[in-house]
Amino acid sequence: MYDLKGLLTSCLVLASVMSWVKAVPISIDKTKVKLPEETVKEPPQSVDTGLHYDRYLREVIDFLEKDQHFREKLHNTDMEDIKQGKLAKELDFVSHHVRTKLDELKRQEVSRLRTLIKAKQDIEGGNDIAVDHQALLKQFEYLNHMNPLTFEVEDLDKLIKSATKDLENYDKERHEEFKRYEMMKEHERREHLKTLDEEGRRKEEEHYEEMKKKHADHPKVNHPGSKDQLKEVWEEADGLDPEDFDPKTFFNLHDTNGDGFFDEQELEALFTKELEKIYDPTNEEDDMVEMEEERLRMREHVMNEVDSNKDRLVSLDEFLVATKKKEFLEPDSWESLEQNQAYTEEEMREFEEQLARQEKDLNLKAADLQKQKEDLERQQEQLNAQKIELQQAAEHMERLKTQKVPPPPEMQLEGNAVPESLGHEQPPVPPEPPGHQDIPPEQQLQQHDVPQNQQDIGQEPQNIPQENQPLPPGHNSLPHDSPQMTLDLNNVP
Repeated sequence: MYDLKGLLTSCLVLASVMSWVKAVPISIDKTKVKLPEETVKEPPQSVDTGLHYDRYLREVIDFLEKDQHFREKLHNTDMEDIKQGKLAKELDFVSHHVRTKLDELKRQEVSRLRTLIKAKQDIEGGNDIAVDHQALLKQFEYLNHMNPLTFEVEDLDKLIKSATKDLENYDKERHEEFKRYEMMKEHERREHLKTLDEEGRRKEEEHYEEMKKKHADHPKVNHPGSKDQLKEVWEEADGLDPEDFDPKTFFNLHDTNGDGFFDEQELEALFTKELEKIYDPTNEEDDMVEMEEERLRMREHVMNEVDSNKDRLVSLDEFLVATKKKEFLEPDSWESLEQNQAYTEEEMREFEEQLARQEKDLNLKAADLQKQKEDLERQQEQLNAQKIELQQAAEHMERLKTQKVPPPPEMQLEGNAVPESLGHEQPPVPPEPPGHQDIPPEQQLQQHDVPQNQQDIGQEPQNIPQENQPLPPGHNSLPHDSPQMTLDLNNVP
């Protein structure tokens, strides 16, 4: 039998669907079963697997656990069949209510992923770029993105395989993250030393060595999973006589969810007493991040020694077998983190080179952004100047309109252009020659009479200067002191 929720706490999805259900038969409603007070177990708390789809995973598990048929099939399915996806085919036989709820959960998860994709795009500055959600959803291998509406057998199969793979890599990623943390801490220490004078560096180095020495000065740490380590828990945590230590009783006491297995969290809880020997959150020399890394190392070590079928769970049988081994009775001493540096000097050198490259890239980007900022500021200044000029021109035109002042020369009509207000039917009036301004209208030359009078006297028509046509030399204008002459056509011989 397996506990499905044990997947969340032991990092194997659907490795065991029956969270503390196996204490009673499947056919019995466990909510109505009364257990003796001394054997009552608290329901296991939900444990975050660290996966980005942890909530979706837990909700799917919770609803599958409610289906009677699925739970029964799980009892007869071994671990390899679960990993290979054979259990997923049983999804076709679960109740309609469960399938409907699973459909709803999948639609919500797809919507969440699309929101994350859009948010990432906004952060990267691609607001105007069309998003191909189908292509981007391919990166999320734990669901069938081609069918975003319903939860099918393929979805359960993908969820099992993806979570199994992701959780198996989770410890490795945690170690890498811790290594980066330690190298960054050392890098910052070295950079701080560069800012000090010789005396300041000497004092800082002395303080650093003193803290390292104080941290290493702690009681002996028992080998994780050894008889000495478990007997210490038996005595100090359980309050029992170490002479009465019994492996089976110990297992039952610390199988906190009563499922018959030690999952990874239950194992890690056994190491708390050992870790308290090394780490104290009130001490300057003790780093709590290092404490969690030490806890992870202890758990991995016990799993490697005890978990014979590599399902990331320790059964009672596996535990009892391990208690008969020499490693349990006469273990080697345990080397803690201060004796096992997380990185090598070569890794530290490469890390610092990477930081230098990243800093150079950031400086180049910062300089480029500064240049763009200056360009934008210049453009803004030009726009502001143009705006002021346009405002001044508009104000000037408004004043001219109000005062009825003729427009400036550059805005007057040129040549023979006719203002629109005069229309197109009236021809332009030629300017009067100087000295003819006072001729009465009845005595002025009528242009249409000239050809007739000239024809009557047998003379060729004379060229009459038109507007803007220059007069022949010597006829540009009348002398100012010459008497004005009036032409009388009736007296022409």
